Amino acid sequence: MTDTIFALSSGAPPAGIAVVRVSGPHARAALESLAQRVPPPRQASLALLTDPQDGAPLDRTLILWFPGPGTVTGEDLVELHCHGGRAVVAAVEAVLAAMPGLRMAEAGEFTRRAFLNGRMDLNAVEGLSDLLAAETQQQRRAALMMAEGHFSRRVEGWRRDLLDLSAMAEAALDFSDEDDVPDAAIEQRIGVGIAALAEDIGTALAAPSAERLRDGIRVVLAGPPNAGKSTLLNALVGRDAAIVSDIAGTTRDRIEVPAAIGGTAFLFTDTAGLHEGTGDAIEAIGMDRARAALDAADIILWLGDAADLPRADALLIAAQCDRDPTRPGLQLSARTGEGMDSLVTTLLDRAAQLLPGEGDYALHARQRARVGELLAHVDAARRSDDLLVIAEELRQVRRAIDALTGQAGTEDMLDRLFSGFCIGK
Repeated sequence: MTDTIFALSSGAPPAGIAVVRVSGPHARAALESLAQRVPPPRQASLALLTDPQDGAPLDRTLILWFPGPGTVTGEDLVELHCHGGRAVVAAVEAVLAAMPGLRMAEAGEFTRRAFLNGRMDLNAVEGLSDLLAAETQQQRRAALMMAEGHFSRRVEGWRRDLLDLSAMAEAALDFSDEDDVPDAAIEQRIGVGIAALAEDIGTALAAPSAERLRDGIRVVLAGPPNAGKSTLLNALVGRDAAIVSDIAGTTRDRIEVPAAIGGTAFLFTDTAGLHEGTGDAIEAIGMDRARAALDAADIILWLGDAADLPRADALLIAAQCDRDPTRPGLQLSARTGEGMDSLVTTLLDRAAQLLPGEGDYALHARQRARVGELLAHVDAARRSDDLLVIAEELRQVRRAIDALTGQAGTEDMLDRLFSGFCIGK
C-alpha cells in the first residue's frame, strides 16, 4: 500500500462542511503543500489552502494531522474540513489528484486499509457495513455493537482460551515424562476448559440472524379468498400496496411490502387465497407460492378458520369483526381500526423474541457458519479421550477463528464486501 489515497468522506455537496480525507505515506507532504505547515497532531487549525502550482487560494479550512499507526486506517492521515460547496470540493480534489503518489480512493478503501493494518477485524468491518445501511433504530444498535468490536472481543477471548488449552495439550504430549509437568491433573483441566469454551461458543451461535434484522421480520398474511388479507396489509403498511376488491381471488401472487413499525423492520407478504382449487393453472401457482411463503414465515397472520391453522404459533386473526363479531381470534377491523393497536403490539412482541435485544448483536450467515465450525471442532475435542486428537481439534479451532476474523482465506469475500462501501469509507 504505497499509494496515498484521498476522497470526500462526508455527504455529497452542497453541504455545510465537506471533509476530505487523505491517508498514506504522502499525506503529510500533501498537507504541507496545501497549507505550508503541519499543525500539532490531533489539533484542529485554521489554514488557507492554496494550489502549490500557482499559489491560487482554494479555501480557508480546518486542517488536522494524525500520524500513524494510531489512526483509523493505521497510516498517516490528514483531514481537510472545507466549506461544502461543489466547486470547493472539486478544486481541492483536483489539486490532490495532481500531486505525485496521490490518487482517488476506491470504494471502501479506507476501511480496507484499516482491516489490512489490523485496526479492525472482519467482523467489525461487517458491522460497519451494516451501520452504513441501517434504516431502523434496531438495525443501528445491533450494527454499532458489531462495529464497535463487542463480538470481536468475545472471539479474541476464545483465542486466548484456546492458546492456553493448546499449550497444556502440547505440554502433556511432549513432556508427559518430565517431572516439571503435572500430567496427573492437566487432562482434567483441559476437559473443563474445553467444556466452558463449548458452552460460550454455543451461546454466541444462538445470537439472532443479521439477515432477518436487515431484511425485516417476515410476516405472511394467509387464509381463504376474500378474508380481508389485502385490506389488512394496506392498513399495516399505511398505503394501498395491494388491490382490494370484493371479488374473491383478486390477489393471485405474493405481494411483498417492507415497512418499519416501532423502529423494527418488517417484510409483510400478502398471498393468494387458499382453497381446494378450481383447476385454474395460474391460481394453482399462486397457492403454491402462498404455501412457500408460509414455510419461510417468521410470523403468520391466519385469517381463516381456527381448525385450519397452518402452524401452531400462527396468530389467528378474526378480521372484518365489524361484519362478524363472533369469530374466534384477535378481533380487528382494518376498515374501522378496531384491534389494530393490539395487533401491532403483538407483532412487536413477537419480533422482539427474534431480534437482538438492547446491547446485543446479530450474526451474519458467514459468521454463523464459522462459529458453527468452531463449535463442531470444540465438541469433537470434548468427546475425545486421546490427547493427540484433542490437540489437533484445537489447532483446527484456531484456523477457524482466523477465518472468522479475516486473517485467512477471505480475499474474494473481502472484494465483495468492500465494493459495497462508499468511496470515502
